[in-house]
Amino acid sequence: MDVTLSSILTLVPIEIREEKKHYIVEDINSGEYYEMPKICIDAITLINNRESLGDIEKHLKEKYPNEEVDLIDFAEQLLQLQLIAEIDGVKVTLPEKIKEHLGFQWISPKLGEFFFNKLTLGFYVGLFIINIVLLVSHPSLFPHYKDIFIFNYMVLNILTWLVVTFCTVLIHEFGHILAMRANNLPTRLELGHRLILVVLETDMSAVWKLPSKDRNVLYLAGLCFDMVILFFALVSQVIFTNGSGIFLSIMSLIVLDTFIRLVYQFCIYMKTDLYYVFENVTGCYNLMENAQQMIKRWFPFLKSQKTEEVVFEGERRMIFTYSIFYFIGVVLTLSLYVVFYVPQLLFAVKRVMPGYLEGPTSLPFWDATLFTVQMLIGLILLIYSWRKKYLLRER
Repeated sequence: MDVTLSSILTLVPIEIREEKKHYIVEDINSGEYYEMPKICIDAITLINNRESLGDIEKHLKEKYPNEEVDLIDFAEQLLQLQLIAEIDGVKVTLPEKIKEHLGFQWISPKLGEFFFNKLTLGFYVGLFIINIVLLVSHPSLFPHYKDIFIFNYMVLNILTWLVVTFCTVLIHEFGHILAMRANNLPTRLELGHRLILVVLETDMSAVWKLPSKDRNVLYLAGLCFDMVILFFALVSQVIFTNGSGIFLSIMSLIVLDTFIRLVYQFCIYMKTDLYYVFENVTGCYNLMENAQQMIKRWFPFLKSQKTEEVVFEGERRMIFTYSIFYFIGVVLTLSLYVVFYVPQLLFAVKRVMPGYLEGPTSLPFWDATLFTVQMLIGLILLIYSWRKKYLLRER
């Protein structure tokens, strides 16, 4: 269906909200969001007033003499985004968009407000300071890669680590969920990954319904609950110094698990919670994608599929700044592998390998076998997460 300057368009139902620098356009039917500058919003307003593309183009050229105005191109972009319902009264055939249904609406917003209000936010900040003081004043509390090895049998260590990690991650994600419900927004839990780590993720897409100033609390809610977990794990070791060895070992494991998760938040070359805070504070909503394009220009040997760079006026300096933090995040990730993951893997392999030589009638043999099965299950879950991510990207 051809679009000409004499065409009059009808858009699908949308909602427009003003941001710090630009505007967010929500497709009501699909729940998808798009960032657009003021000139595009003016064009949409005139389209909704039933003016032809030629009249709109003439008007915008007068209003924005320094801007390149091409309404045919803009209409083509709207078509690609599936935001046009009719062209000159003729319906546009649109693929059916399935709006994903979010949940947790059974959680009362009042419960969310109990955990996230002005008073509790100060409490979480206080816990952050106390946790730093505890780690600095008690160096023995600082996590070590061997904290994961509580038992003599590796299968028990992995099971304990999985249970501890699942519980702490679930608490982290429920921080996000409760913060979402405090604003009466729906959400859901999904399976995702961070590099080679399988993780739970809270769907935060509905945060775009809130003003920019109200979003950071939702992004930081998981970290707030992490501060609570870390505080109890550290204080337990300080208070119960003569307590059960298993209890203290589990507390050390919780500190290790939470500490690594906190460090990962600063690896903002991945879309961590702090990445979204950085994005929200700056008002630049394509930081990662644009920074990756900038880095590829710096290092031409990094070949990948070409993607269109969407950079609004005044954002290049912020993208450059983010690119520096991008590299810092990569260094932090490598440090985690060098200090924790690689030593843990080598220690575990060294511990279980002799078990294969003792035969199927011995406990060490079955410990080594079950350890291998556990690793394979983790790998399968990771492949599933990768496959899910890239299949969605191709749609």
